[in-house]
Amino acid sequence: MAARDDAPLQTLFLPFAQGQLRWPEGPVAFLRARDGWPLREHAQGRDLSCEQSFAPFAQALQSAGWQVSPRLGEDQAGRFGVVLVLPPRQRDEARALFARALQLLAPGGVVVACQSNDEGARSGEGDFKQLTGLGGSLAKNHCRVYWSAPAQGQHDAALAERWATLDAPRKILGGRFTSRPGVFAWDRTDPASVLLAENLPADLAGRAADLGAGYGYLSRELLERCPKITALDLYEAEARALDLARVNLAEPPRALPLQFLWRDVTAGIEPGYDVIISNPPFHTPSRENRPDIGQRFIAVAAQALKRGGRLFVVANRHLPYEHVLNDSFGTVRVIAERDGFKLLEAVRGGSR
Repeated sequence: MAARDDAPLQTLFLPFAQGQLRWPEGPVAFLRARDGWPLREHAQGRDLSCEQSFAPFAQALQSAGWQVSPRLGEDQAGRFGVVLVLPPRQRDEARALFARALQLLAPGGVVVACQSNDEGARSGEGDFKQLTGLGGSLAKNHCRVYWSAPAQGQHDAALAERWATLDAPRKILGGRFTSRPGVFAWDRTDPASVLLAENLPADLAGRAADLGAGYGYLSRELLERCPKITALDLYEAEARALDLARVNLAEPPRALPLQFLWRDVTAGIEPGYDVIISNPPFHTPSRENRPDIGQRFIAVAAQALKRGGRLFVVANRHLPYEHVLNDSFGTVRVIAERDGFKLLEAVRGGSR
């Protein structure tokens, strides 16, 4: 469920609440949808199709009874009288989302988008106006909600065509990986992940998991640096990133079982691992600061490792992970520090 103080979600429905816009009789699409009381208040009982590629948000929507998928199908083009959008912070990804909202929109329909001020609301509104024209906008809750005029073919079709490809997958790092705007560290190697990769012991062996695998950088490094790993499961909450990981490990360094799991790690994972690696997130796609996510990753890893299994977790130096590690593991040590990051190794004790 969205937090009670999900200001962009609340503000998104302001033009409907104040009468500037009317809810259509037909179907509505919601891109980057999040559940919460504003959605239920305004859309309960309506024909609403939600798109959400982040597993925890998708699961919350499903639990609340909404129809949700990681991506609405191309057969949905031109179907929706209103398309609601919560644009992401990354500008190319947001522009591509605006272009796709137009593709989904029925003639005479309206696109409505909302962003918080500190997540690029003003530039987002400017981009949106350039693409569609502006039917109106409102400011409240440190957010801006803005909407198009009814679609009558007046948008910039050439610009929409260009923007539609801005978040397309492309080769990065000299062609070694495929990535796309919007996923974590999309066009580079994250320095924390590099620190973890450089300190992986070559003798790691057995069944492994990568928690929060992203586009697959650490998973590939693990397989290349640790030839005794016999199976690998990649857990990733963001479906857009997991699709990239499938591409990046389509030809692994050697043949072995691989699983790509679209999963909220905080809800638990399969047991029986010998090795777990992780560069856990500490905020959600809605930019909520959440160090407890990394703490939960550690607790889940402790439950999933065999006796003697090893966890390697990297994080910003200030994040409070040590007490969870000490509570959950028999042995904990810092094995590397650099550029404000720390790498910790923990060994599972106990009877398992």
